[in-house]
Amino acid sequence: MSRYFSKRIVALITGLLLMSATGFSQLVDVDFLRSAPEDGVKFIEAYISPWANAFGAGMNGSWYNTAKPHKFSGFDLTLGLNVGMVPTSAKSFDVTEIGLSNNLSVTGSNTMAPTAAGGLDKGPEMTYSVNQPGFPPVNVATFNTPPGTSLGFLPAPTAQLGIGLPLGTEVKVRYMPTLDIKNGNVGLWGVGLMHSVMQYIPGSNLLPVDVSLFGAYTKLEANVPLNLEPDGKHTQSYSTYNATTDFNDQKLGITMSAMNVSAIASVNLPVISFYGGLGYSQTQFKAVMSGNFPLPSVEEGEVIYNDAGVKTGDDFPEINVENFSGLRANIGFRLKFSVITIHADYTRTQYNVLSAGLGISFR
Repeated sequence: MSRYFSKRIVALITGLLLMSATGFSQLVDVDFLRSAPEDGVKFIEAYISPWANAFGAGMNGSWYNTAKPHKFSGFDLTLGLNVGMVPTSAKSFDVTEIGLSNNLSVTGSNTMAPTAAGGLDKGPEMTYSVNQPGFPPVNVATFNTPPGTSLGFLPAPTAQLGIGLPLGTEVKVRYMPTLDIKNGNVGLWGVGLMHSVMQYIPGSNLLPVDVSLFGAYTKLEANVPLNLEPDGKHTQSYSTYNATTDFNDQKLGITMSAMNVSAIASVNLPVISFYGGLGYSQTQFKAVMSGNFPLPSVEEGEVIYNDAGVKTGDDFPEINVENFSGLRANIGFRLKFSVITIHADYTRTQYNVLSAGLGISFR
C-alpha cells in the first residue's frame, strides 16, 4: 500500500470520525446555555441523544464478515463504513418532559422540539426568567430550541487488523492515535476476540459451515469546540475577563464506548460467504464541558453580563445520554477474490445499522 494511499485512508477515516463528533456541538445553536447550567445540559442530552446512539451502534459494526477465524499467523486488514440509522420516534422530543426547571416557560402551545436528527425548523420559543426580591420577574433570555439537520443517520468508519492465534482464536484490533483536526481532536481504539466452536465438533472440517463466539469493545474520545458569547443586546461589564479572548476556550469533551457479544455463524463457499450473528450490544455516551461560559446575571432588576455570570466547565453537570442496550441480530455476505474481500451486512437493533467494507485477507 503506497504511502500516499495510506495517508488518504487515514484522512478519510479521521475526517468522518471528527465530522460525527463535531456534529454533537457545532450543529447546535447553544443559546439555550444562557439558562441555568442544569437546564442547558438537559437540552444537550435530549438534542444529541439519537445521534449519540446511532453513532454508538455504528461503532459496533464491521467487526466480522465470517465466523471462521484465521489460521495461526493469518491476518486481514479491513476498512468498514457503518451507518447508524435514527428511528422516527427519536427525531423530536417534548421540552416539558425532560425535567427543566420552573424558570423556563414555553411561548405558545407547541412543546415539541427537533433533535439533531429532526427537521430543519427551529423548535418552540422559550423564556428563562428569575425572581429578584423587590423587582418584578426578569426575562433573562429568550431563545428557540435549535433546528435539526434532517440527517437521520450517522457514519462510523472503522479500520481494523485481524490476526490468527493458536487454538482456533483470532484477535482484532482497532486503533487511531489522537489527532488534531479542525479545532478539535479525536482518537479511537478497540479490541475484539473470536473463538471457534466448530473445532470441538468431530468431522466439522468437512462442512463449509463455521460457528464462533465473538466479543468486542470500542472506545472513542474527542474534543470539539463550543461557542457561547455575551448577548450584545445587554450591558457588558467584565473586570476579570476579556469578552473578546477569554471565551474562546469552550470545549465539549466526548467519551463514547460500544460493546457487543454474539454467537456468529457463516457458510463459506469458494467466492461468496454468508454470515450472521445473534447477541447483545450496548453503547455509552458521556461528555463534560470545559472553558469559560458567559451566562447572564441579574442586578437591580436588569440583565447584565459580568464576572458573576461567568461559569466554568465544572459548573455544568456531566452530560449523560440515555444509552440503549439489548439484542442485536445481523446478516450479510462477503465476496472474496484471491486476497481481496468485500462485505455488506444489516444489523437489526434499537438503532439499525447498514455496514459495508473492503479488505485484504491471508490464510
